[in-house]
Amino acid sequence: MGTLPPPRFTQRSLKERDVDFCYGSQDGLLWPILDRIFDLELIYDNSHEAIVQRKDFLRKRGIGICDVVESSFREKIDASDLGMQNVELRNMLQILRNHPKIETLLFTGGNSKNGPEYFFRRHLKNSEEDIKLKIVDNAPPRIHQFILDGRLIKTVSLIAPSGSANMAIGSNQLYKQLKAQNPAFNTLDFRVLQYKEFF
Repeated sequence: MGTLPPPRFTQRSLKERDVDFCYGSQDGLLWPILDRIFDLELIYDNSHEAIVQRKDFLRKRGIGICDVVESSFREKIDASDLGMQNVELRNMLQILRNHPKIETLLFTGGNSKNGPEYFFRRHLKNSEEDIKLKIVDNAPPRIHQFILDGRLIKTVSLIAPSGSANMAIGSNQLYKQLKAQNPAFNTLDFRVLQYKEFF
């Protein structure tokens, strides 16, 4: 679960290596991470085949993708989550009710302002239902759980698959340790390690 794609996806002005699909920005790392984990040999371009590859993978693995933001306004036209204003959220609780097999929500980013977990918490707070996230593990990646209609659902806040999260990774103790052991180890490698556990 993410927030919103970069504005160029709604303006239909894609870059050469963009894929016109969820997390399809050539600057994003979700698909390169999954490509490495599952050895998918994905295509990175504007072709229909690139979209089909991703859809086939998601269907086979039983994975759904959804942005928590329905719409927003941006004064500065960029992909920054912080720049989103007048945010309208999707009814994620209804989406979960419509898909009763969902057991885990993977947030591609944490509880920082305008991140997916932040918006999901806001949605819960505004839902008039007494649903609260309860901490399971506070060490990164943070894991919570909640009950919806008697059903236990887990949430995991993964490191964002965007370049903006690289500074946070750089200060992570485990990353520093792994980097000291192997100077070639990088922020993409670190994400692959984290995502692999949950995908």
